[in-house]
Amino acid sequence: MNTSSILCSALAAAAIVGIASPAQAQEPARAAHDSLVAELRFLKARLDSLERVVAQLRSTQGDTTQAVDELAALRAAAAAAAAHVDTTTQPAGPAAGSGGLNRLNPEISVTGDVRASAVRPGPQTDAFDVREFEFSFQAALDPYASTKVFLAWEDDGVDLEEGYAYWSGLPGSIGLDVGRLRQQLGELNRVHLHALPESEYPLVLRTYFGEEGLIGDGARLYWMAPFSGPGGATHEVWAELTVGGNELLFNDGNRLSFLGHINNFWQLGSASFVQLGLTGMYGENPDEELDSRVLGADFRYTWRPPGRELYRSFTVRGEVYGVRKRFDGEGDTRLGWYLGAEYQLGRGWFAGARFDHVERLQGTAGAHDWAIVPHLTWYQSEWVHLRAEWQHESSSDVTGSRETSDRFLVQVVWAVGPHKHEIY
Repeated sequence: MNTSSILCSALAAAAIVGIASPAQAQEPARAAHDSLVAELRFLKARLDSLERVVAQLRSTQGDTTQAVDELAALRAAAAAAAAHVDTTTQPAGPAAGSGGLNRLNPEISVTGDVRASAVRPGPQTDAFDVREFEFSFQAALDPYASTKVFLAWEDDGVDLEEGYAYWSGLPGSIGLDVGRLRQQLGELNRVHLHALPESEYPLVLRTYFGEEGLIGDGARLYWMAPFSGPGGATHEVWAELTVGGNELLFNDGNRLSFLGHINNFWQLGSASFVQLGLTGMYGENPDEELDSRVLGADFRYTWRPPGRELYRSFTVRGEVYGVRKRFDGEGDTRLGWYLGAEYQLGRGWFAGARFDHVERLQGTAGAHDWAIVPHLTWYQSEWVHLRAEWQHESSSDVTGSRETSDRFLVQVVWAVGPHKHEIY
């Protein structure tokens, strides 16, 4: 294509856009705009090419007259076309462009969690368990706020596991979440069920906070300290104000409860890091003359060698909690903890084990349950993983004797859609 034809095409496209009447249909105007944009892209590519030619000719003392003349003509044509671009015919807001309507929709994903198991002692009932299908909806609401909604379908129906709006750029580098929240309790409570390193939450979390962990309706503030602590530590602080409706902890109360959590993170080198956290929680249920207190500590150490991080890693984590429920000022403190480790055998293969120990909230002081949970997990891909697990539990009965049970299971988890990781 010669210079005159390029110039005529650019000017013709500019004229079409410039004389378009506001009363004309929007589609022809958009087509003209798209044509002009394509022409400008071509002109820019041609300009870049000619500029390289001119540079080469000058470096070799060659004749640049013809190239410079064509370059000047193209620059004039591009400037004339750009001056006549009319953006008033384009729809405003996020719907602009061919994919605009999709940007109005949230990112949707679905995660399936199915298990097959055998127990000892028998009988073998409910051997297959379609435990959960989780539907995730995530989207930016505007330049300042976003939202996340997680619906879980289980045997007893559909339940809102989490649903909140969040602001991450408030003054003072403060983040704010409002809605239903998996609360910032220790290391694993915020992790969704299908994303745990084992198939279930540790025994201490299930005993003190329920099978689904601690979830509350309210608000959460997050703040990262703008300074480093001893040894270059990074400090994060959470403060949560929620309705104390947990059945085990507050006996289905409806008064406000407060939770505070601080996390301290140290990068030990290029291959490893360690973090230590502290949690405190308090709430009341005047109808039951009950006040409940929780104190907890958690830690995690992870090793992942640079250059081999896809094939080798090691993580050890643990949490310990003291829970005191006082009825009319009377009540004992019960303790529970777990310790778990996981080693990466190769790309996608992980082996690990966890030991649980917990004193019951009700019953004789000192009565406790314990469990050991070894497992082997294969991450077939980012979207599919399979796990083999053995759960051996020992519990004390009312007579003080102990009962043991075993459960062998295979878990299959898969996800479809842009399932983004939470900030745990």
